[in-house]
Amino acid sequence: MRIPSKQWARVMAWAATGALVAGLSGAAAAQNGTGKAGQPAANSAATQSTDQNDGLVIEPAELPVTYPHGVYQVQLRGRGNSVPVLQWKLESGALPPGIKLDESGLLHGSAERAGEFQFVVSVKDGGQPRQAVQRGFVLKVVDGITVAWKNPAHVTGNRIEGSVEVSNATADDIDLTFDVKAVAQNGRATEIGYQHFPLKRGTMAMALPFGETLPYGSYLVNVNVVGEVAKRNAIYRQQMQTPRPLQVLVGP
Repeated sequence: MRIPSKQWARVMAWAATGALVAGLSGAAAAQNGTGKAGQPAANSAATQSTDQNDGLVIEPAELPVTYPHGVYQVQLRGRGNSVPVLQWKLESGALPPGIKLDESGLLHGSAERAGEFQFVVSVKDGGQPRQAVQRGFVLKVVDGITVAWKNPAHVTGNRIEGSVEVSNATADDIDLTFDVKAVAQNGRATEIGYQHFPLKRGTMAMALPFGETLPYGSYLVNVNVVGEVAKRNAIYRQQMQTPRPLQVLVGP
């Protein structure tokens, strides 16, 4: 069938318009970063930027607690570095006496005394460009043994008596000596409690009683606890005293 010339002109114009629209739609899709079926096109620049934001991070976030004369060893690590070789340094603050930081990031040694120690470490990698980061830490060194009043020293008739709680925070069994003396105004000391035994590691709040009949007078009560770990050549000491003299008003 022959199409009239005017109708044929209209068909050709419609086809040209469709091609133009398709071309414009394709250009817009390319500009908006979408491909077939509206899927996002790959953006390598954005991916690279995200990777660059993954910086070097020091781990762990917190350090484990230790105690005097205890063996301590913690390896600091760098996460997010592309180069395995790292260089560590103590930037500021102070480590517990007896513990040091190696360039490899190893914290190790044996703390000499209890306390709370704050310091900042830094780490650098060997990449180009080099990554560097710092982190602050608190390392707590707790007492190896602790002593607290359970039933504070008091007068009952012609006796001074009471009890304490003893704990062993170390990883060792401790050879413990528990000694309590009542000291009169004239300096005369009377033994009112004594025990010598192995305090097992992990023991918490063990009750140790004391008490003795005393002559009329005024007394300060002194509690002395000494623990020894021979294999470490470690000695732990704790002392307590009543805040004021106790008055025994009834003779034996």
